[in-house]
Amino acid sequence: MIRKLLTIAALALAFTAAQAQPYPAKPVRLIVPFPPGGGTDILSRLVANKLTETSKWTVVPDNRAGAGGTIGIAEAVRAAPTGYDMVMGQKDNMVVAPWLYKNLSYDPTKDLTAVAHVAYTPVVIVTRSESKFKTLADVVAAARAAPDSITYGSPGNGTTIHLAGEIFKSAANIKMRHVPYKGSNAAMMDVLAGNVDLMVSSLPSAMGQIKSGKLRPLAVTSARRSSSLPEVPTVAELGYKDFDVSTWYGLFMPAGTPKDIVATVNAEVNKLLATPEMKAAIVAQGAEPQAMTPEQLQTLLKSDYEKWRGIVQASGAVIE
Repeated sequence: MIRKLLTIAALALAFTAAQAQPYPAKPVRLIVPFPPGGGTDILSRLVANKLTETSKWTVVPDNRAGAGGTIGIAEAVRAAPTGYDMVMGQKDNMVVAPWLYKNLSYDPTKDLTAVAHVAYTPVVIVTRSESKFKTLADVVAAARAAPDSITYGSPGNGTTIHLAGEIFKSAANIKMRHVPYKGSNAAMMDVLAGNVDLMVSSLPSAMGQIKSGKLRPLAVTSARRSSSLPEVPTVAELGYKDFDVSTWYGLFMPAGTPKDIVATVNAEVNKLLATPEMKAAIVAQGAEPQAMTPEQLQTLLKSDYEKWRGIVQASGAVIE
């Protein structure tokens, strides 16, 4: 009997000791819901690498791509709320997809916990440098002269980027053919090869090719110019009043994740975002770093979730 009691006591002490270990006591998985090479992947790996470097944590990116980023989000929703699984979410899979996909398995406002905002970025309309389109006005004129003759690629059906293209078509009263791809890289290769005329892209996904001179940026879709491309006009400046489509990136964990873990990760990410090195690295990718509390990110999620319900419904886009 005494031996049994001693065994129970030893197990209890071991459990208590395990619980008392500082977080994180093992590697943290960062689910990336898009393929390697795109804007989400670039920012996710930047965050993972810098957290590993500065906080001495081990953060491991895990690409789970497909269905406009919804597969990766669903993976995070199914994970145990222990703090060892998080996902890089953005407008595409957090606020657009729920209204676009008829049978989506998650509600981001209920099934995930907001942890830390990372950055926001405009969407950019680009063409290859050899293209006949020198300005956005050239595109509009050509589309009006020959409706449906111009093609534009995007990272996939139902992404914010796809809908930015659709919203622009409506604002300009033109017809262009949308060509969806499985991620930014595939779309990028085709616009560079001349297989599609234009690409609508997150700025981080396109920034490398813009800097190399292989892509010509025609306009950004945010309300103000990007500090990364200050010479590129906004769509609104070019005559489409109040045009404003941008996207954001934030870290989320499964609902029920302990608040102290959420607070710990938020503090580390915000500390990282405040460093000149991290700020410069994010801006170099075409994004704008922006720290938030978990509550602020949750508020952003909920407000955009409701806002984009009307936008998606007005677009008529639905994915079975």
